[in-house]
Amino acid sequence: MKPRSAIVGLALALVAGPDAATSQERGCRSPDPVDTINEMFSAIVACWEPPPGTAGMTLTLQFSIRRNGTLIGKPRATYSRLGDDGSLNRAFVASVLDALNKALPLPVSDSMGGAIAGRMLFPRFTAASEGES
Repeated sequence: MKPRSAIVGLALALVAGPDAATSQERGCRSPDPVDTINEMFSAIVACWEPPPGTAGMTLTLQFSIRRNGTLIGKPRATYSRLGDDGSLNRAFVASVLDALNKALPLPVSDSMGGAIAGRMLFPRFTAASEGES
């Protein structure tokens, strides 16, 4: 996988919604190696539990990981679409950061680690609307 396609794929693919069902196939902190962008998404989303009442809220993070799947620095929010309730907004953001914290270090394969090591990643987390799985 080319590094550029890995970054573009991650930027486009990481939205919790209809694809969140695939994350349920992978358990949180699964030791299975992550070898694709979709598997990376599944590994993080498997650890994410958006709080009730946050349907439609969105948060995009910016971060990098090392070849060994650990975080470089601190994640930074680059975009958010939240609601009017400050405490619910904080709970949503905390749930995303908690999912990332639980999922890391990611068990990345050698090829995936080489493709994404040190590159900026921009996953977007969107809580599914009520009634969607």
